Amino acid sequence: MKRRNILKGAALLPLLSINGLARENNNSQPKSLQEQTFNEDFKKVKIRKVKAIVTAPNGIELILVKVETDQPGLYGVGCATFRQRAWAVKSAIDDYLDDFCRGKDVNNIEDIWQTAYVSSYWRNGPVLNNALSGLDQALWDIKGKIANMPVYQLLGGKCRFAVDTYTHASGKTPEEALDSVQKYMDEGFRHIRIQLGGYGATHLTEKPDYKQHGFGMPDDNTMNEFAYMDGVVKMFDLVRKKAGEEIELLHDIHERLQPMDAINLIKKLEQYRPFFIEDPFSPENIGWFELLRQQTSVPLAMGELYNNPHEWLVPMSKRLFDYIRIHISQIGGITPAMKVARLGEWFNVRTAWHGPGDVSPVGHAANAHIDLAVWNFGIQEAPRINDRLREVFPGSPTVEDGFMFVNENPGLGVDINEEAAARYPLPEYNYNWTQVRKNDGTAIRP
Repeated sequence: MKRRNILKGAALLPLLSINGLARENNNSQPKSLQEQTFNEDFKKVKIRKVKAIVTAPNGIELILVKVETDQPGLYGVGCATFRQRAWAVKSAIDDYLDDFCRGKDVNNIEDIWQTAYVSSYWRNGPVLNNALSGLDQALWDIKGKIANMPVYQLLGGKCRFAVDTYTHASGKTPEEALDSVQKYMDEGFRHIRIQLGGYGATHLTEKPDYKQHGFGMPDDNTMNEFAYMDGVVKMFDLVRKKAGEEIELLHDIHERLQPMDAINLIKKLEQYRPFFIEDPFSPENIGWFELLRQQTSVPLAMGELYNNPHEWLVPMSKRLFDYIRIHISQIGGITPAMKVARLGEWFNVRTAWHGPGDVSPVGHAANAHIDLAVWNFGIQEAPRINDRLREVFPGSPTVEDGFMFVNENPGLGVDINEEAAARYPLPEYNYNWTQVRKNDGTAIRP
């Protein structure tokens, strides 16, 4: 298939106007006096306002942070999306971070991150981490605009021409899953995650006993662990035989099995050579990874629910999994994510940042800029960015032949159209997908 030139379609870099001075994106150099004034202006840039923007173009709650500066036209945008507690994140941004950050120097990203991190005294919670992430990403966006460079250049430059991704295939039967895989293979994807229906194949249980006894809620999902495990093995067997050996297959257990059941399932899947199995255990069961490592050679991915360094530092240093799956806004943004990536390089743990629909296009761009710059990149969950999202987020990343591309605009390269964003208010949150029970009504994590 034809490969897309990463510069193809890139928008012209905007002018940076500071106190009436403009610097164009071309090879001409400004006059020395102008350049001196330009540089001096940027040494003095202060934060004027930090605000939250909420929107849901696809019906999924997205939270953004916009950092405005005292320089006309200079601002940054970052992703703070935590859809399960969207309004709490908005409050943390508007009621706390705004006041805390006003007057601070936008150039001092590390100092602002560290002081904001401890400003609540108690830290490492997902609400405050997401608020901090939006601030952090917006500051990196501003720094790229000041430097007139994409953020990946500030992180060390490219290690690869584009970002290789995986996409999601699923079906309620192995045959339907195979059809979905073949569709994405035709689109050029080389890595495909396969799921039997939703997480845990809850469609396989229709009339659980607990509902007949009035326990739980009518819309709660029910999981039959053994039907799920049997179905996943059959799905892998069919897809591997029909789709061939060249396609890389992934699967997400989503922490929904007991540890020994997860170990037994992974051992059965080993013959089908998975690219990785994601989240075999919940964070509360992290100690089981040492036993799992002794039982199988299947690559493992973990970290989607991690919030703080105490959860990943020891497992990564012990090489207990192969891919770190952190949701970078859950840990506080680009600044800590780069530290996680550098830690992983020493222990051959590769990155596979979480990138579902409840990451904004700004967040997907942040993932991609890190992916381009770190040597130990592994794979990236592919974004699905439709026309509605592109209307709200001009400059969004693109995916072609399974590769994700960012544009070459300064900063993260993605803007936000606030007028368009306002046309998509947040929906009432639906808790249904997290409410999963066993046949007797016992709650299943996550």
